[in-house]
Amino acid sequence: MEEQTVFELIHNMDKFTNGLIIQWNKTFNEDLGVSHVLVLGHLKQNGKSRPSDLAKILGLTPPTLSYLSEKLVAKKLAVRMVDESDRRIIYLGITDKGAEVLKRATLEGEKLRRNLFEKLTDEERAELANLFKKLNS
Repeated sequence: MEEQTVFELIHNMDKFTNGLIIQWNKTFNEDLGVSHVLVLGHLKQNGKSRPSDLAKILGLTPPTLSYLSEKLVAKKLAVRMVDESDRRIIYLGITDKGAEVLKRATLEGEKLRRNLFEKLTDEERAELANLFKKLNS
């Protein structure tokens, strides 16, 4: 078997990931991207957060997080809150509507994952999970 170059591996992983994103976007009609959902998920799990902290945790640039935040606030999925002890500090928090959208996004993601991974045996799924853990460590 011919060994793939690192570039071929990256290309194939990107192709797979992009295909997943496209499939998810087709089924989830909220005009939001995966990054928006990641922000909502972090806010739901961790509570209000400073945008700079969110950017670091999610591996996004501050301008990207600013763009994402604007859209979430405009759609009333998140709110900006001022720190009561220091009005210079702004937090982003999830709204009830944002939590509901996150719930629907999660359900669509789970459905997509089930459809995708039903092609694999239980052993293959476990092996794939182990491989991703190993590569991410």
